[in-house]
Amino acid sequence: MNKERGTAGKANQRQSGRQVFLFLQGPITPYFAHTADALEARGHRCLRVNLCFGDTLFWRRPGAINYRGRRENWPAFIADLIDREGVTDLMLLGEQRFYHKVAIAAAKARKLNVTVTDFGYLRPDWITLERDGMSGDSCFPRNPDEVMALADGLPEPDLEPRYPDSFKTQVIWDIAYHLLSNWLWFLFPFYRSHQLYHPALVYIGTGLHILRAKFSTPKVDRYVAKLKAEKAPYYVLPLQMENDFQLRAYSPFFDFKAPIHTVVASFAKHAPANTRLLIKAHPLDPGMRNWARIVRRSAAKHGVSGRVDFVDGGNLAVMLDASKGCITVNSTVGLWAMRVAVPTITLGTAVYDIEGLTFQGPLDRFWTEARPPRKELWHAFVRAIVAHIQIRGVYYAKDGLAAAVQATASRLDLTEGAWLEMRTRARRSTEGEDLAIPEHGFGFQNV
Repeated sequence: MNKERGTAGKANQRQSGRQVFLFLQGPITPYFAHTADALEARGHRCLRVNLCFGDTLFWRRPGAINYRGRRENWPAFIADLIDREGVTDLMLLGEQRFYHKVAIAAAKARKLNVTVTDFGYLRPDWITLERDGMSGDSCFPRNPDEVMALADGLPEPDLEPRYPDSFKTQVIWDIAYHLLSNWLWFLFPFYRSHQLYHPALVYIGTGLHILRAKFSTPKVDRYVAKLKAEKAPYYVLPLQMENDFQLRAYSPFFDFKAPIHTVVASFAKHAPANTRLLIKAHPLDPGMRNWARIVRRSAAKHGVSGRVDFVDGGNLAVMLDASKGCITVNSTVGLWAMRVAVPTITLGTAVYDIEGLTFQGPLDRFWTEARPPRKELWHAFVRAIVAHIQIRGVYYAKDGLAAAVQATASRLDLTEGAWLEMRTRARRSTEGEDLAIPEHGFGFQNV
């Protein structure tokens, strides 16, 4: 009965042009709340489900519903809420979180609009806004001809930074969100976070790592400058955060030890003898693993201790610019590399893993056969993602946040004209399907 009422209500809302937005967890910022303000000013209605205490901190407006139930009751709760309130649009960050996956399945079964956001594929002042999902779930075409057609007639975007963000604000808000959610767990007793480690350990470890990297950066920069001056060829493998769903959901790896061992083994057997491999720590790594020791042991096992370097800190842009190639699981660093015409290979699923941009052969052949991305395809790719799945703005600083909110509301408001969607790639069924991981000829190895 509720579903019938919800369906009828949804039809009436669409006829009137009024949308009902349901927001789940988003960036740790007022971005969702401000977007809801902008949408309601346009005549739409906005709801929010708070899953933990931190969610309540950034939704200081009407429309919030606190879910304090168990995980096993979440599917029935979210389905009933969607039907009862006549929801037309679902908005969230991180489509692979348990609560979000369930909500997306319910929304797609009802043919609702699902919009996912996260930090932009382009950096530093861009935000991703995609229909249905990101990365492996993205509807953005992977066929180079379709990318070229999608970009045809679009203007060349201005990629010069426009909006500075605030790392200090990001840190303060992030700490408040996670620590208060942890300390006040009894207010939402059955909530289970997608995070891998206790937040206090993460903040302490990340802070110490940032301090160490600050002191090591000059030494790393001097070493890279020396390699450049000597014209010594080297490849770069940038590490990614292990709690990132880019790694956990869109790659065949269960942690980052596996890709390190895989890349080092392939480098040892197939890279030219005069080349080096630089493995760079993520700047916000929480220090839960001793990456230097892991790299050192892997290099020793494969007989390339004198050719593999672990670096922590340093200017990544400069490092990439002079490199012979970039190996990544699916980090946006791959886009940085291609922007400066560096050959790139992905070991997982990425929105930019397109023939003509990234190397499509096995990893073992990358070291000697990789070529820079096709210039015209790269420019077409950038034009297409800017027009369809990126907006200008930031999450944490006032001016950039205001710009992001207005751009988001404009795209979500279908009365302004239907948001162009990528129809060139088949959408996934609501039951789900196996994620297609590129065949690069590697397997798991451990040291």
